[in-house]
Amino acid sequence: MAEVVTGEGTRIDDGATVGYDYRDDPGPTVLGDDGVVRRNSIVYADVRAGDEFVTGHGVLVREESTFGDDVVVGTDSVVDGRVDVGSHVSVQTGVYVPPETTVGSNVFLGPRAVLTNDAYPVRQATELEGPTIEDGVSVGANATILPGVTVGEGSFVAAGAVVDRDVPPDTLAVGVPAEFRPLPDALEGGNAIA
Repeated sequence: MAEVVTGEGTRIDDGATVGYDYRDDPGPTVLGDDGVVRRNSIVYADVRAGDEFVTGHGVLVREESTFGDDVVVGTDSVVDGRVDVGSHVSVQTGVYVPPETTVGSNVFLGPRAVLTNDAYPVRQATELEGPTIEDGVSVGANATILPGVTVGEGSFVAAGAVVDRDVPPDTLAVGVPAEFRPLPDALEGGNAIA
């Protein structure tokens, strides 16, 4: 196991693995204050998380991922390495976040949302390019965000939507493939994740 550095009040449940070695001589896993890593979760070496980093059960967080403060990664979610996540982020149950993805602050990723990073899986050798989810975005349950897509600040992706191109800021994306609409009044004002 790699070195594990935890802040004050951070708890690692029995049956959780923190600092999982994935190469020779990896860097430490660093978890800030008041965090919780729950049973059956695995957090690799070379992961850095701020204060109040909390996992559900059975979470996988791979190497070279970074998290700000007050981040929840829900049960059965996978953060598949080389991912940057801001602060005040809620990743709900069963979300997949691939390598080379950026998630801003005050972001909500709904249950079973899938972000992708490979435009032509196993058909063509291409460089992986995860999506960028800007600050204040909400992504509904079972939505899919395709590789290289930027979801603009303050936007809302409806449940089940398939987003295949950039979403402008403060926009509603709905349908398959997603169509863009003005953000309804009821969805204005940003996320309240704190």
